[in-house]
Amino acid sequence: MKTFKGGIDMLKKFGLGFLLLTGSAFADTTPKLNHGGTAWMLAASSLVMLMTIPGLAFFYGGMARKKIF
Repeated sequence: MKTFKGGIDMLKKFGLGFLLLTGSAFADTTPKLNHGGTAWMLAASSLVMLMTIPGLAFFYGGMARKKIF
């Protein structure tokens, strides 16, 4: 069975790099909500939800039409 000699060293480096990169994720600061951004996301999401049913109706209506040749 062949073993990779540098495997342990690579795992150590990867683990150290992972800890260094995710260190800011454990900070005590909490992000502040942007009320305008939140309102826009709610409005855009509601418009998408409202347009889904008519969009599907037009899509399937166009697929089901009779083709006259």
